[in-house]
Amino acid sequence: MEEPHRRIRAVHTESTITVYQAYAPGIGLPAVRDGRFPAAWKRDRMTWIKPSFLWMMYRCGWGTKAGQESVLAVEVTRDGFEWALRHACLSSYVRGVHPDRVTWQRQLKRAPARIQWDPERDLRLNPLPYRSLQLGLSGEAVRRYADEWTVAVRDVTPLARKIHALVSGGDLDAATRLLPQERPYPYSAAPELPAEPSP
Repeated sequence: MEEPHRRIRAVHTESTITVYQAYAPGIGLPAVRDGRFPAAWKRDRMTWIKPSFLWMMYRCGWGTKAGQESVLAVEVTRDGFEWALRHACLSSYVRGVHPDRVTWQRQLKRAPARIQWDPERDLRLNPLPYRSLQLGLSGEAVRRYADEWTVAVRDVTPLARKIHALVSGGDLDAATRLLPQERPYPYSAAPELPAEPSP
């Protein structure tokens, strides 16, 4: 079945969805140990969460980029995730979606969440012809994410390294079998998700 141009793909249960982030070990290790972000984690900055494991691998270089050596799988409530979607604004102006650029800028400034659609990645981290969600959280959304929505924090750095080693060795079948089993996220039951038109 052909992939739609934009879709949220994620590991999810009836009540939670898993998103990925990568941090320096000074943030990542305490977060895993305590199941919540440590005091050193900045609640006053925008943070981006990614439901796509391979997009996270592209962003953090399989956990090898400086300051992104600790790859986290953060399980959050679907209620919280969908609250963020409901209160989100697209990160870029799109004619036809927004009445005009000034209205979009005003919405973007007020919105506690931002939606960005980026090319999904394959195992070699090449872009695919369809896009996956990045969700930026700021202000109220960051605080809710850290203090209310987070259910569990797991260290998936060893998994990232194992998959990367298999890809580097050319064993894509074995690497594929280790990938988190992401499925389309059924947000159609949730409020309408802003979507950019196809290019």
